[in-house]
Parts: sequence; C-alpha cells; structure tokens
Amino acid sequence: MYKTLIKPVFFLFEPETIHHIVFKSLKFFFKIPGIAQVVRSNYVVNDKRLERKLFGLTFPNPVGLAAGFDKDAKLFDELGAYGFGFIEIGTLTPKAQPGNEKPRMFRLPEDEALINRMGFNNGGVDEAVERLKNRGTNIIIGGNIGKNKVTPNEEAQSDYEKCFETLFDHVDYFAVNVSSPNTPNLRALQDKEPLTKLLSRLKQLNTQLASNKKGKERPILLKIAPDLTNEQLDDIIDIVRETKIDGIIATNTTISREGLKTPKLRLDEIGMGGLSGKPVTKRATEVIKYLSDKSNKAFPIIAVGGIHTSEDAIEKLNAGASLVQVYTGFIYEGPGIAKRINKGILKSLN
Repeated sequence: MYKTLIKPVFFLFEPETIHHIVFKSLKFFFKIPGIAQVVRSNYVVNDKRLERKLFGLTFPNPVGLAAGFDKDAKLFDELGAYGFGFIEIGTLTPKAQPGNEKPRMFRLPEDEALINRMGFNNGGVDEAVERLKNRGTNIIIGGNIGKNKVTPNEEAQSDYEKCFETLFDHVDYFAVNVSSPNTPNLRALQDKEPLTKLLSRLKQLNTQLASNKKGKERPILLKIAPDLTNEQLDDIIDIVRETKIDGIIATNTTISREGLKTPKLRLDEIGMGGLSGKPVTKRATEVIKYLSDKSNKAFPIIAVGGIHTSEDAIEKLNAGASLVQVYTGFIYEGPGIAKRINKGILKSLN
C-alpha cells in the first residue's frame, strides 16, 4: 500500500516539505487515544532472539532509525512505535542554526537514493533536551553530536563538549559526527591527530560526568564516512584502540557519484551533497567488513548505508555489524521496514 498509493503522493512534494507535513501529521495522529497501541501491534516484532546486548544496553531488536530523520528529537516516541529497536536523534549542535540554503534535499528515484546538503540544521541542543525530558517511552535513544558551522576546527572540541554535557542525562549513547560532507572542513576532523584528541577528551568528560552524577558512563561511537581509504580505516582502528571508545557507526553519506542511473545533467543541477541509499550499499558493507576483519572484531559496529531490505541488513550483519540503521530505506520502503527486516532476520535463524 505504501509503495503503490502513499509514496507516489509523497513524492509529488519537495522532500523537506513532505517531511515536515508527515511529522506534524504523526504528532497529531498519535494524540488520539489508543493509536500508539494500534500502531505498535501492527509494526513491532517481539521476539527474544532479536535482542542484542551491547555497550551495557539491551536493544529489543537490531534495527534502528539513523540520525537525520528526527534531528530535533520531536518524534522519537511516535517513531519507536513503528518497530525500531532504537532511534538516533540529531545531528545536534550547541547553538541553533538554519543549515544550508534550500532546496537542500533531492530524490534520485532511479537509484532509490537521496542527495542532501542540509548542513546540520537544528534548533540547538538545549531545545532538544527540553523534549527529551518528556520522553514517553523507554525506546533507546542515541544522541548524534556535531559542531556549529561558524566554529573553526581548532575550537570544534568545545562544541562537542557542550553537546555531550547537555545531552548526558537524556540519551543512552553518543554518536560523534565528524563525517558529514555538508559542513565546511568537518571531515578534516577525521584525521588521526585531531580525532584522537577529540575522542580522548570526550572519554575523559564521560568519566567525569558519570562520577559527578554517580551514574554510568555513556557509550561513545564514532560515525565515519564511506570515502575513507584503507589506510585511513587502519587509523580509525588504531584510534578506537587508543581512545577506548565503544564502537563505530559505518557509514555516513558519500560524496561519490559513481555508477548512478540518474542522468549526469540532473546530478549537475543538484550539485554538492551527501549521497545515501542503495548506491552506498556495497561500499558501506566493504567498510564494515574491513574494520571487522582487520580489527579481529575488536569493537561493535552499527551499520548504516543502503539498507532497504532484510537481505541488505543480513549482509551487513554477516559482514561484522552488530546493529543496523535505516534512513533512506525508510523513505523508499515505508513504515513497515523495521518489521520486514526483523522478520527476515528471524527467518534466517530457522
């Protein structure tokens, strides 16, 4: 029904416009008594075999919603009703910022892909925390954090610290985003020296906050680009070992346009931005397998990139991932994607 009736209507609108319409509609819809329970009964797959214990957390299933969909933590409770095992909010920055000029999100239907150059548009970390304080469910929430566009790289650490401190009491894990192609020079923070320094500082801050609050440290994961070379991936493995962070999220969007069916003229019209969806599937899997094999499975990996079907998810899990996340697949495949993936995983266990 989604693919034949709903998606064609959605795709008549600009991507960002329909995103906001859907968010407002779901917010209203879920206020109707009993609706949340009806949605859960139709989309949630409850089976102990799907549980994953990682980072001291118990994920009810391995399928999460990636950062970027619920940037400002406006809809995490409602989205959780669609069967996701966890939701990652953000990317959040210390101060609110409008992001890049519109239009900044583009569909590539021939490739089942998206190109975005959103630029960390968000209302700021403090605004998101006010919503997180009113959490209505126990869905696991990750906080994806970044730096403001105007903050130079030399001062980026303070932005990450601010987000980390502010979100500490309100999220279950952190994703450190240094891999978006849409904030100028951000990817330079993936270089070994600045990245080691940043992650070491966040680990130190993590210990301090947990001690001060007499609570637990939060797992810290690093989100990396699919465009890294094997040598750079070797550096990532070394950095994880040295800083003792908890894992990797692989991968973010790519700047590559290789092998697309979309005409070059259309791609030239769209211009710069990160590509997500099916064209990223192969490279994301390669990165996951390389990290897993080369490190001898030394740390957990959350897979993201081109996951549209249960087969895609299982391929990522077989490559070495412990959990998976969807984003573009959610838009192209519809609200039943987590249910279908979870059922496919269960079928593969038989």
